[in-house]
Amino acid sequence: MIGSNEILETIGMISAQHLDVRCITLGLSLFDCIRESGKATADKIYDKITHFAKDLVITGDKIAAIYGIPVVNKRVSVSPCSLIGASSGGFVEIAHALERAANETGIDFIGGYTALVHKGMTDYEQRFIMSIPEVLSITSKVCASVNIASTRAGINMDAIGLMGRIFKETAYLTRDKDSIGCAKLVAFANAVEDNPFMAGAFHGVGEADNVINVGVSGPGVVKAALELVDGDLTEIAECVKRTAFKVTRAGQLVAKAASEMLGAKFGIVDLSLAPTPVIGDSVAWILEEMGLEKVGCCGTTAALALLNDAVKKGGIMASSHVGGLSGAFIPVSEDIGMINAVVEGALTLSKLEAMTAVCSVGLDMIAIPGDTDEAVISAIIADEAAIGVVNNKTTAVRVIPAYGKVAGDFVEYGGLLGRAPVMEISKYSPAKFIKRGGRIPAPLHSNKN
Repeated sequence: MIGSNEILETIGMISAQHLDVRCITLGLSLFDCIRESGKATADKIYDKITHFAKDLVITGDKIAAIYGIPVVNKRVSVSPCSLIGASSGGFVEIAHALERAANETGIDFIGGYTALVHKGMTDYEQRFIMSIPEVLSITSKVCASVNIASTRAGINMDAIGLMGRIFKETAYLTRDKDSIGCAKLVAFANAVEDNPFMAGAFHGVGEADNVINVGVSGPGVVKAALELVDGDLTEIAECVKRTAFKVTRAGQLVAKAASEMLGAKFGIVDLSLAPTPVIGDSVAWILEEMGLEKVGCCGTTAALALLNDAVKKGGIMASSHVGGLSGAFIPVSEDIGMINAVVEGALTLSKLEAMTAVCSVGLDMIAIPGDTDEAVISAIIADEAAIGVVNNKTTAVRVIPAYGKVAGDFVEYGGLLGRAPVMEISKYSPAKFIKRGGRIPAPLHSNKN
């Protein structure tokens, strides 16, 4: 039971420290939409989404008005579209249906243009993946993801080799908008089925027909709490845990209200310290508050590990169902502290990769030179997949080979996507390694049966 005193305790967090519900995501199963033709399937998809999501935006606004907690984004995630269109094809028609439904309902994004190929690819899944650049260039709200590895299956290097090409083509087709299509594309290892955050959200095959998942974010709240701590790192961890508990309780309140209003199942609360370009809403500044001169310096990975662990420990006690990616995100373009650290030379791509071993996701919203070879992009994905598979955690790559840009330039997106400095990248080639293809076997600890 959530008491009024807990609600009142969040008022200061909301007004001064940028606490918000980053997203209410309605997950919908599309398996009952499968028909003999791509057009018929697409029509049923449009009908189902517009029926179940017609009140999603209104509901988010009502909850914000009732509880005074901003609900920033209203989103929909759907079953992996590679599966929905497997028999009928018509993948681009399905994407058009998703975009039309998103525009009709007024939601911000729709995720689930997804393929799961962590162990192998069928012919239809390869055709689906090949459609991603076109889809992301002709839509504005559709988000795509591909799971290319898992701890149980290993790493599908054939799929990773293909994804390097997909990122490059997507960047080219959206070159007039700083290659923004790549900001809506994620390559995953160990993707989760209840993630409410874009661009990687999809509605897992083990989920109910319609489910509400809520993502809560509060980097500013955590930083403000740490400003009052003058103790050792144990006290820092305790402070983060207590703060994460309070923030997650707000998420639990919103998730229950939204599920009741929309007649959906309550899925999970995802407590992820997801930053925004707003001043004060930075994960980097939390790490600097712990004592780092500048994020990226030696000690950054240890500080991030402390933060991520404390967030999870505090959040998991505050809700009946904590899930998704819960922890700390480190997207460069969406975090003013990360942007500043890159510009000042304190934070490099290599250091970001090391940090992903302990954070919630991976290399996120990182711009690289537009002439980066597709094999290099594939190798970046392979490195992140290895970190995820060996450590039995979710990792991801959302990298932007910004067409026509070189290191030191910026890409500009505005809103939550922010702006990103184009980062230096190694010019030495992994092409022969990537060209070998095949599958990197699962680690020994994956065999738990």
